[in-house]
Amino acid sequence: MQEEHKQPINAVKLDRLALLAVKTGLGLRKGQDIVLTAPVEALPLVRRIAYHAYQAGAKLVTPLLADEELLLLRLANAPEESFDHAAAWLYQGMASAYAGGAARLAIVGENPLLLAHEDSARVARLNKAASVAYKPALEKISGFDINWNIIAYPCRAWAAAVFPHLAADEAVHRLAEAIFAAARADKADPVAVWAEHNAALKRRSVWLDEENFAALHFKSRGTDLTIGLAEGHKWSGGAGKAKNGVICNPNIPTEEVFTTPHAYKVEGIAQSTKPLAHQGTLIENIRVRFAGGQIIEAKADKGEAVFNRILESDAGARRLGEVALVPHSSPISASGLLFYNTLFDENAACHIALGQCYSKCLSGGADLSKAEIAACGGNSSLIHVDWMIGGADTDIDGIKQDGSRVPVFRRGEWAAA
Repeated sequence: MQEEHKQPINAVKLDRLALLAVKTGLGLRKGQDIVLTAPVEALPLVRRIAYHAYQAGAKLVTPLLADEELLLLRLANAPEESFDHAAAWLYQGMASAYAGGAARLAIVGENPLLLAHEDSARVARLNKAASVAYKPALEKISGFDINWNIIAYPCRAWAAAVFPHLAADEAVHRLAEAIFAAARADKADPVAVWAEHNAALKRRSVWLDEENFAALHFKSRGTDLTIGLAEGHKWSGGAGKAKNGVICNPNIPTEEVFTTPHAYKVEGIAQSTKPLAHQGTLIENIRVRFAGGQIIEAKADKGEAVFNRILESDAGARRLGEVALVPHSSPISASGLLFYNTLFDENAACHIALGQCYSKCLSGGADLSKAEIAACGGNSSLIHVDWMIGGADTDIDGIKQDGSRVPVFRRGEWAAA
């Protein structure tokens, strides 16, 4: 008898991922709306999420689907002046939904190399216009006003980028299994497994809060960087409580604990340890120099022009909004895969983020004004772009308020138990 053809994406694990997104990712509150964005190819996951959301008491799930081909058609055929235009009305509507209590769920899975051969100046204009228009909605997310979550779906073009030498179905299967493993959706009860994982991340955050470091010193090949930490900074990782009172996991997967650096107290040099896939362009071997908190020199072996355009986004784009600690032995690092997707790759290594800070990582952040956040050292920007600076040789010292040092990482791993 001919062997039955197997589907590349395991339906049981996909359903677990959907359940996880609703229960653990969003921590969905009964009666909430969900604003859901996704690639059109991710409809199978969208439908399973809608099922579990309505089972959990969601009032309305509103999906907004994107098609990559439409973006390429725009770049090839739209009038030149249109590249500075974005659907502000749509983002204002999203911000209004969040202000009214809606949760935010994003499914990622786009082709990381989609725009690699497009006009980089046009792409930069599109991105900037979208960032400006999106800011009212982004502020609700970055300020943790609402419960939100990001998960991934193995779209075919993304799978081909990660596994370029495999046949299409096999590449999708391999990427799907990697996503399920990283998200712990390959476990029989992923919700329970995530409760344990969140508890471990919480212990790390508590220890760092107790140490109350003034700064962190990163040292590895190509990196000798001192990152001052914001006044009243707090460490976060795994699950957290949004301002609306809902406990959620914004990122699935996640292996990081992170906080807000001081935007004006970063000095030294840093070199990326993994490529940055940014909106269709792969940026490799980034090298920067910080002085007075901002990047004053920037180089990259590939994608340098795109990286420099990121830095030119606005006044805050050259300063840091996040510093995150991830052990080299994390499951995503141990997989040996480069996902070309920040949701995954940032959880393989310690990283920093240019741009907007998370006010939730400041003491009393829920009640701080923009001016008060800035006074603490928190950065403000239209962007938030993570890139990896950690690896197997990374040493990190915590610098105490009195100047003494405490080992935090040695050879890429936690030095403290």
